[in-house]
Amino acid sequence: MDSRRRVPRTDVVLADPRLVAAARRLGRTVVKDAVAEAQLRVRQGALDPGEVADAAVAALPPYAASLRPVINMTGVLVHTNLGRAPLSPAAMEAAVAAAGYTDVEFDLATGVRARRGRGVTDALARAVPAAEDVHVVNNNAAALVLAATVLAAGREIVVSRGELVEIGDGFRIPDLLVSTGARLREVGTTNRTSRADYLAAVGPRTGFVLKVHPSNFRVEGFTGSVEVAALTGLGVPVVADIGSGLLTREPSLPEEPDAVSMLKAGAGLVTASGDKLLGGPQAGLLLGARDLVERCRRHPLARALRMDKLTLAALEATLRGPATPIHQALRADPAVLRDRAEALAVRLAEAGVDARAVPSEATVGGGGAPGVPLPSAAVSLPERFAVPLRTGDPPVVGRAEGGRLLLDLRAVPADRDGDVLRAVLRVNG
Repeated sequence: MDSRRRVPRTDVVLADPRLVAAARRLGRTVVKDAVAEAQLRVRQGALDPGEVADAAVAALPPYAASLRPVINMTGVLVHTNLGRAPLSPAAMEAAVAAAGYTDVEFDLATGVRARRGRGVTDALARAVPAAEDVHVVNNNAAALVLAATVLAAGREIVVSRGELVEIGDGFRIPDLLVSTGARLREVGTTNRTSRADYLAAVGPRTGFVLKVHPSNFRVEGFTGSVEVAALTGLGVPVVADIGSGLLTREPSLPEEPDAVSMLKAGAGLVTASGDKLLGGPQAGLLLGARDLVERCRRHPLARALRMDKLTLAALEATLRGPATPIHQALRADPAVLRDRAEALAVRLAEAGVDARAVPSEATVGGGGAPGVPLPSAAVSLPERFAVPLRTGDPPVVGRAEGGRLLLDLRAVPADRDGDVLRAVLRVNG
């Protein structure tokens, strides 16, 4: 009899103890899909009927979700397509601890309802004492939408033409602001804006003056812009969108704006991301004058933009905990990176791989520090390694350059070098 006619019944295959255990962990639907795929291979003549259970077990994903952890060797520290900032161990532990029932809006001492997010706002206030008050929402775009809705719906937002930016995937700041019911009052030109331009535009209809960090590009040459400190005397609040999420000055990125500096310069409200240079989960931070923050907190839209309990826990642990992976990557010693690259290249060359250590330049990414190179080191491989490394387990994502695949070490903790080595050796066979 044709083996393709002897496809084992689904219920028989699912009774395999390994698949029973997998169903408890991953869910019956995931396991049944793996079994169905193995049965299809039998019908196609590509698999023996007696191997269906083994094939299904081998095809089971490690998690019930489709997202897969990857090793980021692109040289882009805050890589949006790879999930931006990786969480610290402290943040991951906090998120897992908050996954069940938790006192997110409950006071265990009194047994009554408590303010949501009190732990994270306390941690954020401690981290940025220059802010009179703070609030958190689910991302930086939400923070800016909330500020614009509260302060400028039906009114005008004065902003430089050079700061009406697009930040990726067609997302444009002007479209976001107009969606709130505000009207944009553009001033200056693409490359030059003066204080006089702002002064001429501010009037009774002005909700606030907006300063937007250019984020992912630089304008050089005949340029001019106005700092926050020069805008604070115009009689309306100044909202500064710093984007990348630095709370305080970072020595390795001296030109990157930070929340403390903006507040000290007189910004009434600062908005920032939590999942970029801060190194935490996706979140939007609002920091500034007590009355402005309180108005944002009490607006009905704030409910729609609030953070879930897992993100609250991870953000609080990021603020209170040890240095994040992003912070460590920013401060990485190029000499140490070079030594690691050389050690990996030697091991790979000994196994017959065309590998060599080369200098590299990493970048912040995620709209942070555009045009600022970070000295790094990489392992250079033939470009043919790119696809099998990306599709391996774990996936290793590098970057193509000059006909070679570069595996940049800046964003890779030293304790993952062994994983990288094994991944490359598996591809090499």
